Amino acid sequence: MARLDAEMEKYRKLMVPPGTYSEGFSFGSVIGVFLIALVLIPGALYMQLLAGQGVGAAAQWVTLILFLEVAKRANAKLARAQIFVLFYMAGTFAWQNVQHSTPLWNQFLVRSEAALSFGLSDQFPEWYAPSDPAAYEGRSFLSLAWLPAIGLMVFKSLFTRLDAAVAGYGLFRLTSDIEKLPFPMAPVGAQGMMALADDLDGQDRSGGWRWRVFSIGGALGLVFGAIYLGLPTLSANLLGEANKYSVLPIPFVDLTQYTREILPAVATGISFDFTQLIIGMVLPFWAMVGSFGGLIITFILNPVLHSFGVLRSWNPGDSTVETMFKNNVDFYLSFGIGISLAVAVVGIWGMVKALKRKRELDAAELASGVASSTGVPAGRGDIPNRWILGIYIVVTCLYIAVSGWLVDWHTGVLLVLVFFGFVYTPLISYVTARLEGIAGQVVEIPFIRELSLIVSGYHGIAVWFIPIPQANYGTQTVLYRQAELTGTKFTSLWKAEVSVFPVMMGMTLIFASFIWGLAEIPSAVYPYAQQIWELDAKNACLVFSSTAGGYSQFQEALSGTVVLIGLVAGTALFGALSAVAAPVTLCYGLVRGLGQTLPHVIIPQIIGALLGRYYFEKKLGLMWGQYVPVLAAGVSCGFGLVSMLCIGIVFLSKSANALPY
Repeated sequence: MARLDAEMEKYRKLMVPPGTYSEGFSFGSVIGVFLIALVLIPGALYMQLLAGQGVGAAAQWVTLILFLEVAKRANAKLARAQIFVLFYMAGTFAWQNVQHSTPLWNQFLVRSEAALSFGLSDQFPEWYAPSDPAAYEGRSFLSLAWLPAIGLMVFKSLFTRLDAAVAGYGLFRLTSDIEKLPFPMAPVGAQGMMALADDLDGQDRSGGWRWRVFSIGGALGLVFGAIYLGLPTLSANLLGEANKYSVLPIPFVDLTQYTREILPAVATGISFDFTQLIIGMVLPFWAMVGSFGGLIITFILNPVLHSFGVLRSWNPGDSTVETMFKNNVDFYLSFGIGISLAVAVVGIWGMVKALKRKRELDAAELASGVASSTGVPAGRGDIPNRWILGIYIVVTCLYIAVSGWLVDWHTGVLLVLVFFGFVYTPLISYVTARLEGIAGQVVEIPFIRELSLIVSGYHGIAVWFIPIPQANYGTQTVLYRQAELTGTKFTSLWKAEVSVFPVMMGMTLIFASFIWGLAEIPSAVYPYAQQIWELDAKNACLVFSSTAGGYSQFQEALSGTVVLIGLVAGTALFGALSAVAAPVTLCYGLVRGLGQTLPHVIIPQIIGALLGRYYFEKKLGLMWGQYVPVLAAGVSCGFGLVSMLCIGIVFLSKSANALPY
């Protein structure tokens, strides 16, 4: 029997399913959908543009606590299943991604300096973004010119969510009901919701410490949020003087030009985001050590590579963004592919070994007359297996049909679509589902989409924007495991999806248009977008150039030799660490850290990890492990409250200024 990793094993027996299941979706949930969307969608979009982070988990906890407090004062009772569904719906809105779920990224990319420098600005299809300059003058998506792009966005979002719900459920049935995998990370979020439900019932068995710790975290989040986001947000929008009142720079301080003599070709800097310190305390300690080890390797490796002429494009005056892009072209694009392949190979190999051990255990149980049950628990809201397969096949065929029509039924692209829909996506989803069930890990094969489309032989950049049936649905299994642990019927989640989707799409479009109308995106009003989006655009256009015809910087940057070096280095390091019984999280953190690691968030995270491990844990003992998730939730809550308040003031001010009286 292989050695079990102690850091992961402690999560395996935290919770067991209650055995009875209740409906968590009701008419009140429908009302909640609209209320949550009105608050979270504009906040999620605005915060990503401003600081590079959505409202995320902070907004989920804020929303949940708000509903619980209202329920208390109304003498109403919210069951655990209802709490879980509210949390799930809040997460759907809170984790909205500006670059993937709105046309805000589209309008920037087609007009970016990167698109111009790569000669691609006139090759974007109309169904991605309109070519008429008049469509951008009014800074609004509520026009006929944007209808094709919005229609494709709705199509992709609808069928991606449908596939994720159904395929994720099928994988859960396979890995949890049949293979009986433990899903070690699932109880983390479920326990917080169970505790809130107990508090609502007046059954808090924690002795009162839970809410004291949460309150301390909330106060810290309020203070930090007011300084970090409140001052620059309100001053920029109300007084027009963001830099004058900004105490802590957003998103980070760029130190690259100050360290260029001692650390050539190294992007340096630091983030003053206090939440990164808390994240370092929450995440597994050895994962943080591995990430920091990867940073140190980068600090040593980059100057050496520069001296040997590998990182040849870097200039002493380059900023963090320029350094990252040039290093990526010169070396780290190919090396990163190799490193990621190493992680994928190790993950798949671990899955194969775990499957073999599982079969041996099942055979031993069968021989002894003790076989584990693989039946479906009664009342959980399950659906027949044939529905799972049928829905997946229909949705995948729709993907292929729409994408084929958009690229004029190009034979090579159609073969790629069939490969992704019926080979790659099921395989990678199953591998990830097993890794989630065994060790809370996710595996991806890097650049598989890019390489497949290049090999397809298609000429032009339209192929990069079609809805490809490539996804990893294995991560959805954790959601169903959490629902099972909280006693929530699966039908509750599907009903929530049906009510959430139209509201999410409509309000996302309206608020994205409103935010674009406040100021050009990116601009000084949105510091994160102004600094980072151009780097993202350069990396995107680098890939697009591979099928544009003529000279391709992407193909120049892609080196099979360097990919092989990365694969061998990553696999060898992982093998060496495993041989000395290093923690699993250290292995993954260090191997992934061999890529071009940025110090901006790693430094505050490792400081938080060290403080937690060597100060708070020694001072508070084993209780620290229980305190820190609650403290983190409180910090997120306080930070989220300040964010929402500032966003509300800004939106109200801009709306009032737009009135003619």
